[in-house]
Amino acid sequence: MSELLNVRLLLWGCACLWLCSLASGALVISGDKKSLQEKMQVAKKFKKRSTTEKLVELHSVTVECVVSSRFAHTVMTSVALNKANSSQEIFFEVELPKTAFITNFSMEIEGQVYVGEVKEKEKAKKQYEKAVSLGQTAGLVKASGRKMEKFSVSVNIAAESNVTFILIYEELLQRNLGQYEILTRVKPKSLVRQFKIGTKIYEPQGLAHVDVHATFLSNDLLPLVEKTVTDKKACISFSPTMDQQRTCPSCDGTLIDGDFIVKYDVKRDSKLGDIQIVNGYFVHFFSPPDLPRLPKNVVFVIDRSGSMSGRKMSQTREALLAILDDIHEEDYFALVQFDHTIDFWKETLTKATEENVAEAMAYVKTIQDYGGTDIHGGLMKGINMLIQDRQANRLPERSTDMIILLTDGMPNSGVSDLPSIQNDVRSAIGGNISLFCLGFGKDVDYSFLDVLSKQNQGLARRIFEASDAALQLQGFYEEVSTPMLLEVDLLYPDNVVDFVTTSHFRQLFNGSEIVVAGRLSDNNINNFLVEVSGQGLEEKFQVEGQASTLDWDVLCPDEEYVFGDFTERLWAYLTIQQLLEKSTTAGPDEKINATAKALDMSLQYSFVTPLTSMVVIKPEVEEGTSSPLIANKLTEVDGDPHFILELPDKNDSLCFNINDAPGTIFNLLRDLESGILVNGEVIGDKQIPPDGKINTYFWRFGIIHKTLRVRLEVSTEEISVLQDEKLVKLLWSDTASLDGPSLNLKVTKDRSLTVTLKDSVKFVILLHKVWKNHPYHRDYLGFYTLDSHLLSPAVHGLLGQFYHGIQYEVTELYPGNTPEKPDATMYVKGQKLRVTRGWQRDFRKNLKTGENVPCWFIHNNGTGLIDGDMKDYIVSGLFKNQ
Repeated sequence: MSELLNVRLLLWGCACLWLCSLASGALVISGDKKSLQEKMQVAKKFKKRSTTEKLVELHSVTVECVVSSRFAHTVMTSVALNKANSSQEIFFEVELPKTAFITNFSMEIEGQVYVGEVKEKEKAKKQYEKAVSLGQTAGLVKASGRKMEKFSVSVNIAAESNVTFILIYEELLQRNLGQYEILTRVKPKSLVRQFKIGTKIYEPQGLAHVDVHATFLSNDLLPLVEKTVTDKKACISFSPTMDQQRTCPSCDGTLIDGDFIVKYDVKRDSKLGDIQIVNGYFVHFFSPPDLPRLPKNVVFVIDRSGSMSGRKMSQTREALLAILDDIHEEDYFALVQFDHTIDFWKETLTKATEENVAEAMAYVKTIQDYGGTDIHGGLMKGINMLIQDRQANRLPERSTDMIILLTDGMPNSGVSDLPSIQNDVRSAIGGNISLFCLGFGKDVDYSFLDVLSKQNQGLARRIFEASDAALQLQGFYEEVSTPMLLEVDLLYPDNVVDFVTTSHFRQLFNGSEIVVAGRLSDNNINNFLVEVSGQGLEEKFQVEGQASTLDWDVLCPDEEYVFGDFTERLWAYLTIQQLLEKSTTAGPDEKINATAKALDMSLQYSFVTPLTSMVVIKPEVEEGTSSPLIANKLTEVDGDPHFILELPDKNDSLCFNINDAPGTIFNLLRDLESGILVNGEVIGDKQIPPDGKINTYFWRFGIIHKTLRVRLEVSTEEISVLQDEKLVKLLWSDTASLDGPSLNLKVTKDRSLTVTLKDSVKFVILLHKVWKNHPYHRDYLGFYTLDSHLLSPAVHGLLGQFYHGIQYEVTELYPGNTPEKPDATMYVKGQKLRVTRGWQRDFRKNLKTGENVPCWFIHNNGTGLIDGDMKDYIVSGLFKNQ
């Protein structure tokens, strides 16, 4: 480990097992965070204001968002000062909407600017790995929760210097349930001298309403939100002083922790919608007012397999009851449930009369979990019901057909091959039914559901396991419950426009909006004819009108409300999104072409998309002052073996103990795909202490990399390396290094060992030395893992199982055995656990005493949190799999 202090602009906290989750959409902690913190204050969790001056000062945080015709351009700037007399590692982490594309990132250090580059993913990966090998730091983008993803980067800053981070991202705001949402997540984790969130909106259609709220706004902070709204413009500003940010007058804690949300809608007076021509590109927003709703015919296909047991099943029943209670009487519906068998309420769809709904609700209450998962069988039953009822004229002629599938797992009964399911469903639907797929929890194959829905004029949504899962299900249904138009076509003259985004839509739902953009064949064209047609409730919907060029200099003389070529970038954004969709749903040849075009445009417009990456390389650090650090430190295990899972973006940690007899060997990490194995052996105190409690510690680790033919044994006494039948021994009492083609070792005297495996993870092992004449305690080792994202998805073990994220929720805080350590209820992996708010020690900064860090403690050797039982991880030897 580096001798430098390692400081984050987020609170780092952990003692023994350090896990900074690299979840891919899997890290979700829901619940009322503010309420929880207030209760924890009552429980005396929080310390009083410290009198020690902070070594890193977050000088300023500024978020400036400019919205021009739904297209949002956001610039996030942060300035941090290193006030120490030595270099420090400073982290910059930002959460941004998943629908946004990062377009630029830069760091300014001592007058020099370092800019991230958008490159093809494979090329970026090589550059990233090269940066790692050179001891440089690279930035990463990863998913983080329901709506957000996280960008993370770190940089080493000299004493009494500062760094400025600037991140820019863009997105097309989507209209949902009648409004647009601009979400800014701010978590500075400390007081900020200059803090500001600013939003400017310009909408030529005119603003219907603008609302502002934040999850952290108290009665004192609410008046600080300034909002000015005119006919077409809105300006929102929030800029609290340091004292106004404090949780109390004498506290260093900050109230600024959560989401700042602006919601608005525009006026809709024209049935043709709003068409804007700017700089040779046009955009057409279509959502006509005052349309009557169309009836829908919906089949709910519900997974009732064994994995849906407990809370998920009860929440599904709760959501279905609420949906049925709200269903329109003109609609028709059916209920299909599946495990390894298929059951249904009635053979045909039924009109949603009061009597039929009541009968269906009674049926829903009887749904119980059992058996396997036959997704294919459940879907085919729902499809056949709709087809047969259509053929028999039992459904309204002017109505739309849809299936809503809810599942939490992988198909393991009936037809289980994923491409076969997709092909069969697509063939059976034949373009006549919309399929919406809801994936419940982290075990579902979301990419499979995403393709399945997009192939059939629908969309997929992940439902997160949390107390509000039923509300998530109801919210999704509300989005698609009210169709207004079917088979919508937006037509533009072929000789005037080219490169038009998708212009045919199967349906338009109430509260949503259709957006089409295109490039003009001639920049001098300033008007053209537009036609829109579709199927309404009683007659065909048809409207036409003239599109004309907007003079933005006249409409919006304040240039601060407009950012450059936004219409062109909006067109590029939409085009790339649709090409990416085609690259997953189309035939082989079309996929190749769509992927190539999407890549070219992503590079041309500097968008970070699934095909590209932005690699941010910091300057090289002083020789010998820092170990390579890639975005996040990932794992640590130390002491009596305490394990801590640290979740930095939520400023929280989980911890548990593993207690077993001295001499027990545990598997910490096992990755069969990469051939890596790490086991650790525990040792006990020299004799029983006066309190009768025997402490156990890790004193020996065994590390194998089969592919590299490396075997490493690290104990508190010595370090042994066996490679290609050659044995080398190193002592803790020396500072030494060993460089080879596939393995690098670096020993810092009586302190640490850094193990770097070629093209793979890096391990850091800390030596904790105890007074040799201590009557009870012994020397012991701490274990850290860096770059665990390079391990395969199949990695497991006491540590390995958490490398790809964990979902949990903590609720119902209540007094524990001691006032300082309240208990709570945790929902994790389908389990309901009692947990306790406690403290563990982080030894990274201070090997002697460590630093107390708060965490939620899971009792009984982590039962309910770890997969299986603690004893499942015991192995027979230091280099054994079992």
